[in-house]
Amino acid sequence: MVTMIVGEIANFVAYVYAPAVLVTPLGALSIIVSAVLAHCMLNEKLQKMGMLGCLLCIVGSTEIVLHAPQEKSLTSVDEIWQLALQPEFLMYTASVIAVAFFLILYCAPRYGQTNILVYVGICSIIGSLTVMSIKAIGIAIRLTIEGADQFAHVQTWIFTMVAISCIVTQLNYLNMALDTFNTAVVSPIYYALFTSFTILASAIMFKDYSGQSVSSIASELCGFITVLSGTTVLHSTREPDPPVNTGKSLY
Repeated sequence: MVTMIVGEIANFVAYVYAPAVLVTPLGALSIIVSAVLAHCMLNEKLQKMGMLGCLLCIVGSTEIVLHAPQEKSLTSVDEIWQLALQPEFLMYTASVIAVAFFLILYCAPRYGQTNILVYVGICSIIGSLTVMSIKAIGIAIRLTIEGADQFAHVQTWIFTMVAISCIVTQLNYLNMALDTFNTAVVSPIYYALFTSFTILASAIMFKDYSGQSVSSIASELCGFITVLSGTTVLHSTREPDPPVNTGKSLY
């Protein structure tokens, strides 16, 4: 639990100093560490295809880092608020909210138990707004530590309320997906959708790819696809958990 909390804090700090299009795809590296530690400490077998999946994740992550855009310098929460009020990002936010309500109110009661994309889709699209809000809060904290108090601005508290609401919704439906479907299937689909929507949201709000060459953008997308392939391969080779022994005999 301690290492998990430290890891999440480090992930939070990463969003402050690096663009989301770089930080979010690199989350796949935790899968590699988990697989290696499970092999060494829990005696879980890491198959050859699993090793190939780890290698693909490393290669893809390296390609993403080498071609990632530079983080733009922001000096106040007001600047982030203006970025959030851009017509194209407002349109994206409205689309996310509309799709989320449609999935929650119409699709989830009817197809949630049979279609994996319903629950995973909800937490993925909501997650993109979570990352944007978390990034704004992180920048506000950094600027406040540097001496420019950002918590006197109402925008900071709006970002905080949005982040809390999105996190609660995201975790709720992610847990529902994990309770309903196999983790080996949920994890790569969630990674693909969550990362894709986060990259899209960040590209719209922060203009991450502005000024980058077509070759750099293409290389980063290829890196993301490579990481996604590695993640899928790694999860597909995962051994199923042994059945829980309840101590009851069938005879």
